[in-house]
Amino acid sequence: MRRLAFRVGGKSMMEMTASHMMERNVISFGKNAYCYELADVLFNRGFGSIPIIDRGRTLIGLVSEYDILDALMEGTNLRETLSLEVMTQPAISVKEETPIEDVITLLQSRHLIRVPVVDNEGKLTGIIARRDILKCYVKSNFGPLPGFRHDV
Repeated sequence: MRRLAFRVGGKSMMEMTASHMMERNVISFGKNAYCYELADVLFNRGFGSIPIIDRGRTLIGLVSEYDILDALMEGTNLRETLSLEVMTQPAISVKEETPIEDVITLLQSRHLIRVPVVDNEGKLTGIIARRDILKCYVKSNFGPLPGFRHDV
C-alpha cells in the first residue's frame, strides 16, 4: 500500500489511529434484541451493520444486512428471532490505537464497509467506516470545491 501523507488537524495520516476518525455515537443492541428491530434500524438509519454488545458494552458480535437477508432467505420470522441467533461472531474489530493505514488494509482485504472499534478490554467505543476515512481525506486535501453544489 502506498504511504498516506495527507494532514488532518496537524497530524499526518501516518500518525492517525482509529480513535481519530471513528464515530463515537454508535447505536448498538444486546444479544436478546429481536431481528425485526435491527432490520428497522438498518433500513431507517441507513446502517449496514449493528454491533451487538453485552451489559458491560463488550462487543460480542455484529448483525449486518447480509445476516438479516440470510435469515429471511431461510424463512426466519424476524419478529421471533433474536440477534444472538443470526449475528456474526466474533466480530472483526480494531482497537482505538490501530493505525489508520492498518484499518484501511483490513477494510480493503476483508471487503468491509465499517468495523467496530474497541478499547483494550474489548468494550465498544466507536465504529469506523470507509466513508469516515474518505471524508477526512477530502476535507484535509480539498475543502469544499468552489462552484460545486454540495446539497444536490
